[in-house]
Amino acid sequence: MDLNKWSSIGSRLCFAVAVVLFAVAIVDWILTMAGMKASVGYMPGRLIEFGAMFLIPVVTVLLREIREELRKPK
Repeated sequence: MDLNKWSSIGSRLCFAVAVVLFAVAIVDWILTMAGMKASVGYMPGRLIEFGAMFLIPVVTVLLREIREELRKPK
């Protein structure tokens, strides 16, 4: 398997983890506002920070793919 396929798989995995973290943070925030205790161990803001960290490789892979596409001869 080549590097492009592995980076694509890793990028999709990181994106999925980021989406799950964002969803958990939003649900935790909504439940906290409703007066319920549904803590997952971290504050919702911290979960969003973790999700943003997982998005960094996604953006890196997308920018690399855009650069390769622009460098192709037309």
